[in-house]
Amino acid sequence: MTSGANLPAVLDPLAIIAGEGVLPRLVAEECRRIGRPCTIVVFEGIALDWAKDYPVIPAIFEKPGRLFRALKRANCAEVTMAGGMTRPKLSPLRFDIKGLRLAPRILAGLKKGDNDTLAMVTSIFEAEGFKITGAHDLLEGLLIPAGIPTRAQPSVDDRADAARAEEIVTALGRLDVGQGAIVAQGLCLATESSPGTDRMLEFVAETGARYRPDPDGARGVLLKAPKQGQDWRVDLPAIGPRTMEMAAKAGLAGVVIQSGGVLVLGLEDTVAKADELGLFLWARDPS
Repeated sequence: MTSGANLPAVLDPLAIIAGEGVLPRLVAEECRRIGRPCTIVVFEGIALDWAKDYPVIPAIFEKPGRLFRALKRANCAEVTMAGGMTRPKLSPLRFDIKGLRLAPRILAGLKKGDNDTLAMVTSIFEAEGFKITGAHDLLEGLLIPAGIPTRAQPSVDDRADAARAEEIVTALGRLDVGQGAIVAQGLCLATESSPGTDRMLEFVAETGARYRPDPDGARGVLLKAPKQGQDWRVDLPAIGPRTMEMAAKAGLAGVVIQSGGVLVLGLEDTVAKADELGLFLWARDPS
């Protein structure tokens, strides 16, 4: 007779509310690796080719009641929110009964900053009995300690630009605006807002050269850090190999992240891409 102590632990199903980017796929792959059942929630307008390999719940923003029932049928009591998602344009005519009841909260929440909007979303899920878990609690190695794992190292000028960028990102965070800034030679070339980090880097690639006073001086840094009071279970800032590619196109010297506070999506690949492009990656303790 087999002892119960020798039986493998049964892992509860996880629901992954999947946005754009690689993070939701990484979480799903980790679930498969450890034998944990998972279901992918895919909202309208988000194309996820990889999701076909998993159970999928198609979701509509205006129909939360339908989504909650589907999650409960799938026995998903735990939910993680992973990947980028733009604010939806809601049609009152599409609301289900639960959506109509929640409409005043939802519509008001969508007009606020990201922190307040996400707090509204998580509170609705928690009121339905779901546990919200951060992706970094499901995947090891997404948050990295202080250090510079790349061959390239920040110069004295780069460190000064990083300090200035931290001041700017801290101010943005107080207003719940963004999680990143680009500074070169002490000047702020761009700050992150709703369009996101990629668009900010594209803007600097297009315009940054004309705003650097010394063409032979410090090229500048991108700094990313979480906002003050942010719920770390949702919407932590993230970087990856693509960030390094775009930082190089923007003419920057490197990328600075708050140690233990920014998701690194594929550390080995990110460092390898930085080394290939001659950029540094600096996980920096906050001042």
